[in-house]
Amino acid sequence: MSRRRGIMSDRLKEEIAKELGFYDTVQSEGWGGIKARDAGNMVKRAVEMAEEQLARGKS
Repeated sequence: MSRRRGIMSDRLKEEIAKELGFYDTVQSEGWGGIKARDAGNMVKRAVEMAEEQLARGKS
């Protein structure tokens, strides 16, 4: 079974990882080296960013 291609761009993932403070882990170990909690927080932040962008578009 092949892996699904991610929806978030690499640039966005890197930006969020830097914001949340675990980008150094990504650089040294790759995306597989981050904790499940960090991955969940990254998705949560991406959703927040998307909601903010939608709210700005509707105003």
